[in-house]
Parts: sequence; structure tokens; C-alpha cells
Amino acid sequence: MDLKQFIKESGNEYASIVEEGVAAGDVHSYIDTGSYLFNSLLSGSMFGGLPSNKITAIAGESATGKTYFALGIVKQFLDSNPEGGVLYFESESAIPKELIESRGIDSSRMVLLPVVTIQEFRTQAIKILDAYLEGEQKPMMMVLDSLGNLSTTKELVDTAAGAETRDMTRAQIIKAAFRVLTLKLGRANVPLIVTNHTYDVIGAYMPTKEMGGGSGLKYAASSIIYLSKKKDKEGTEVIGNIIHCKNQKSRLTIENKKIDVKLGYQSGIDRYYGLLEFGEKYGVFKRSGNRYEIDGKQLYGKVIYADPKKYFDEETMKQLDDAAKKEFLYGEVHQDVPEEISEG
Repeated sequence: MDLKQFIKESGNEYASIVEEGVAAGDVHSYIDTGSYLFNSLLSGSMFGGLPSNKITAIAGESATGKTYFALGIVKQFLDSNPEGGVLYFESESAIPKELIESRGIDSSRMVLLPVVTIQEFRTQAIKILDAYLEGEQKPMMMVLDSLGNLSTTKELVDTAAGAETRDMTRAQIIKAAFRVLTLKLGRANVPLIVTNHTYDVIGAYMPTKEMGGGSGLKYAASSIIYLSKKKDKEGTEVIGNIIHCKNQKSRLTIENKKIDVKLGYQSGIDRYYGLLEFGEKYGVFKRSGNRYEIDGKQLYGKVIYADPKKYFDEETMKQLDDAAKKEFLYGEVHQDVPEEISEG
């Protein structure tokens, strides 16, 4: 049986013998998010992160830090890829040049594309991906911020005509857009981060959150992370936020796991935040009262986090990575630890 001949006859540009790799399906690499624990939540490894060819959704209520979180990942991507670029589709007119540069982002390698409708985003993204596939494929990331604020062509026409009719086709348009983009992103090996709104489900037996926009993004996204936050203070001064991250959906790691990420207004995403507590859970660190025992010394957590490279050395990070596989990957069993590692 000549399977390759069948592939040729099908005319399917994405078809392949599985042994040779699945063009739009296999994850060949990951993009560091800037947080070891967030990397683990998404990929099951401290040294992983965002799948390099998948859609990752970051969802939450208003003012939960979705944009700042996305910008933190953008910074990390550009820092890690000196020849890389970011295409940032923006629908809220809320990201001035000053904000981008204040986050330490190289603005010369970031393109801001204002979009109003889902159709505009879909058309522009597909054109860019097609051109990217035909040209020199340097590292590239796409961001849509946010899906929830995008209108439709019909809604714009109705509004201009003074009609207040709701566009009942919006969810279908979103689904169609992501159905096409999923395959193209996979083939191009380009990640897409999508921020979106959540809302409370009325009448649910238990209080639950739902992501807006219908089922299109839910089906297309490899991972969906729900965010909530609390303020991070130094004395009485608010210096940032602690972002609670829940793995609402994942094709790579165990769902419903939770971690915390520290996002400073000036410092951005804290790479090491939460590792002491996580390491304590798996026996990497031993805690005595309010201090941790490291190399025969009793040290406060703040002292360790103030000089993280000294205390989170290569051997320690290997142990933490092994623990991350037990915590976040399917098939890894560890019965002697509690279920959650999030503070809240």
C-alpha cells in the first residue's frame, strides 16, 4: 500500500506519514514565558512554556492583568529571540508606545495592528502567515488583545444604520476564523496568544466562569488559562500583582491545576516566584518555621529570592523540573502531596 501516493492524490498540504511527524500537530519547541511555574503549568517542564505552534488563550474579568501578562510574555520572547518579531493585533486602543517601552519591550521589533472586526483580524492574520510561509522564517509570535472587544462587519453596518439588532452569527464567525488559523499557525510554527473576557454563569449550581465568544476559541486553543489577581504590596505601596493562573483547558498538561505568578509594575514577570513553596511540597527544600534550610543555613524566603541564581542552581532546577513533571503531566503519579500549589 503506497500511503505517500494517497497523500499526493488527496491534495492535502498538511497530510503526512505520522512516523515522519505531523506538520501542524507536533510541538517541536516551546517559548519561555518568563516564569518557571507558568512554563510548567503550560508544558509540564520548568524549561518549556508556550507551545511554539499553538493557540494559547488568557482569559479573565476586566482589570485582571491580561494585557500586562501578554506583554510580559512578548518581552520574554523578544529577549530570547534577537532576530524575532511580534505582531500584536489590538482591539481596545489601550496600548501606547510609552506603555510598551516602559515594559522593557524592544518597540522596533513589535508591530501594532489595530483591528475592529473579527473578519479584519482573520484576513490580516492569514495574509501574514501565508507570506511568512513563503519567506524567511525567523521567530515570530502573534497576539490578539482582545477577542472579546472585536465586533463583526454586520454589527458595524447595523450600528451605522441605527439598528440595535444583535449579530447572532458572531460565534460562528469566530469559530470559522480559528478553524483556519489553527492549521496555518501549526504549519508556520507560530504561536498565537489570545486574551479574552470571562463572565459569571447565571443560574449555575456552583459559581462558575465562562469565556465569551462561543465555542470557537475553546476548541481551537491548546491551553486556556483563567486569571484572577490580588495586589502585591511593599509596605503600603502597591508594586504589582500576584496573578492566580488556573489551567482551565490543556491538551498537554493536567487541567484545573493552579499556580501564582508575580507581575511587577516595573520588573515584569518574576521568573522564580513560587519555586520555594513548590520545592517544599516535593521535598526539594526543607522549611523550618519561616525559614528554609539551604546548605546548612537558615534563610528567609526574601533573602533567597533576592539572589535567585545563587540558590536555584542547576542541580536544584533539575530537581524542580522533575517535580514539575509529577505535578503537571499526565501519567505522573505522586500520592503524598496536596493538590494545590497556588496561594489563593
